[in-house]
Amino acid sequence: MIGTVFRSEDVPAEDRFDFWRELLGRTRSPTDISSAHAADFWAEHRLLELGPVTVGSIACLPTRYLRGPRQVRQSDPEAYHLTLLLDGGLALDHADRRDIFGPGDLHLADSSQPFDLRQPHESAVVKGVGVDFPKALLPLPPHRVRELLGRGLPAQDGIGALLAGFLTGLERQADTLRPSDAPRLGTVVLDLVTALFAQLLEAEATLEPETRQRTTAEQIRAFIHRNLHDPALTPRTIAAAHYISLSYLHRIFQQQTQGETVAAWIRTQRLEAARRDLADPAQRTTPIHAIAARWGLPRASDFTRAFRAEYGISPREYRLRALSEQG
Repeated sequence: MIGTVFRSEDVPAEDRFDFWRELLGRTRSPTDISSAHAADFWAEHRLLELGPVTVGSIACLPTRYLRGPRQVRQSDPEAYHLTLLLDGGLALDHADRRDIFGPGDLHLADSSQPFDLRQPHESAVVKGVGVDFPKALLPLPPHRVRELLGRGLPAQDGIGALLAGFLTGLERQADTLRPSDAPRLGTVVLDLVTALFAQLLEAEATLEPETRQRTTAEQIRAFIHRNLHDPALTPRTIAAAHYISLSYLHRIFQQQTQGETVAAWIRTQRLEAARRDLADPAQRTTPIHAIAARWGLPRASDFTRAFRAEYGISPREYRLRALSEQG
């Protein structure tokens, strides 16, 4: 597991909101925080420190975050804050703009400028994922990035959807990640953010080749995960889907996976997906060959041989052992 978790129910009711303000004060720019629910506050927060990049998932009752000129003068960490809203609504006044956001929207704020972030109307709970990173790490001109401040950014398709999926996946997998994974994951987050901003600003040519390659590799991995069920998924079809040559696909993929081939990575992901399903009590009556076929492995004998080579045990033996250990 990486990161830290806060749950308001772990704190006495009368101290919860003050604790919440103090917690955010340690991780964010100085901000006035208020809530109509302060007397009976509820919140959950997971903070992942990924090198210089931090990713935090938040679920809380409606709260207002006001950073005025005084707070900016008092302390400025020179950072950008990107928010992916998952549930509820938010209104943001920032950088001479006013906008309202709903689930699935991204928005960007700059710690060097005042902002007023609040709920446009009372709602039960607001949920989102935030990314904080130093402005110096973003290889784009600040005057161009200003064009993105305070307005909705797309997260429904393309790189925006890839970034949104990666951020929500980080939160779901946090308990299984290791501290040694953190710097690499932070690099991926920053690359995806950079690629999205560059695309929106039509400034892709300013990106370093390494950033473009890492972003392309992440897009390819996401494409593979979406199509694991297809037995026809091969390096050649992947290269064609991304309009790149087969040799370029192999080169960038091996650079980003410490030498692992595309075909080997596909096989590993399919076997891992099948292994999870075999250990699922809800699928105990699903035939093993049906689970294998679901993940693009239609030949039962090939699946059994590959599974044994990967895990040292047959699929049937693994299922029996996994289900018996779950009671």
